[in-house]
Amino acid sequence: MQDIGVIDSAEAATAALAPIRTRLLSELTEPGSATTLAARLGVPRQKLNYHLRQLEKYGLVELVEERRRGNVTERILRASSSSFVVSPGVMGRVQPAVGAEPDQASPRWLLALASRMVREVGELVVGARRAGKQVGTFGLDGEVRFATPADRAAFAAELTDAVTRLVSRYHDDSAEGGRRHRLVLGMHAVPPGTADASGSTTPDSSTPVSPTAHREEKNDV
Repeated sequence: MQDIGVIDSAEAATAALAPIRTRLLSELTEPGSATTLAARLGVPRQKLNYHLRQLEKYGLVELVEERRRGNVTERILRASSSSFVVSPGVMGRVQPAVGAEPDQASPRWLLALASRMVREVGELVVGARRAGKQVGTFGLDGEVRFATPADRAAFAAELTDAVTRLVSRYHDDSAEGGRRHRLVLGMHAVPPGTADASGSTTPDSSTPVSPTAHREEKNDV
């Protein structure tokens, strides 16, 4: 079983996203059969057999073994991955496009960057598995609490300057055998109600603000 599976076709996404099938994928992180799943979920075995065949058709579940029980052969299945992500590429022409003109303050542009990253890393994961290789990536995640929107803007400016200097130091167009890497930096407010590492939740920020502050924060969520 892989740690993450990439769903990169519209047909596979359609097969996976029906609620009963996402439940089956969750249940099949441990091997099971239509019979055991029917007893657990309270759904007729014949109905589950159909859904399992559809999941198996697109490689979302895989056969572990077959067991003979009297005149019946019980097929033991498990999910091919412990978790799944749907590549934005399945949306074809309507997936978010990064475009030629960046808008660093636009949520749409941030979503377009994130969508491209999911799509490209997904392609790398699929290709690496076929070739029996590993994918070299790096991820960094954290939180910072700003006192004011002005502090946030200053942080973004300083971060941009620091990253620009670092890229200039390591970027080498002439290196033989070098490989391009995608660098994406993004920042957004934590949605209200989201727990942090300590278990505390982010309060609802929809408190009244002064007209002056409103001009700075009117687009914040």
